[in-house]
Amino acid sequence: MSLDTIRISKQGRDQLITLKRRTGVPNWNTLCRWAFCLSLAEDSPPRMVKIPADSPVEMTWRTFAGDLDDVFLVLLRFDLHRVGIPVNDETLADYCRLHIHRGIGYLVGDPRVRNIADLVALAIERTPSAEPSDGGDPQTSNGNRPQGVVETGTPRRRVQPHRAR
Repeated sequence: MSLDTIRISKQGRDQLITLKRRTGVPNWNTLCRWAFCLSLAEDSPPRMVKIPADSPVEMTWRTFAGDLDDVFLVLLRFDLHRVGIPVNDETLADYCRLHIHRGIGYLVGDPRVRNIADLVALAIERTPSAEPSDGGDPQTSNGNRPQGVVETGTPRRRVQPHRAR
């Protein structure tokens, strides 16, 4: 199997139809990109299951990835390397399909995903923040401010420590 063509299973197609109707996102490739990224954000790898090619829905890698094809390929390669799976054409194609299908399942199973704004909110929610989650001051375990963090009012900003020349 090659990464040139990505086939979506019948179940994935049905879930994409539901997501398309629910969110108003007109293109399946856009939803597949969201699904792929959502799955990649997980710490655990997708389960290695055989996904049936029982649907006529397919897209080229270029259609799926668009102008970000190099970025998506690097992310996919990095994830394979991270979990210790050899990187080759077959594992890239299989793992890409696994991530897309797992992400589609996550999106369709999340009742909060009702429109494009909800997709953006989900992405923001899953993005690590530099600010503490409780809204308090960033402090080290001993209660002191970390080096380079100064109180400047709202919003806080990081400054680089001064280096002597």
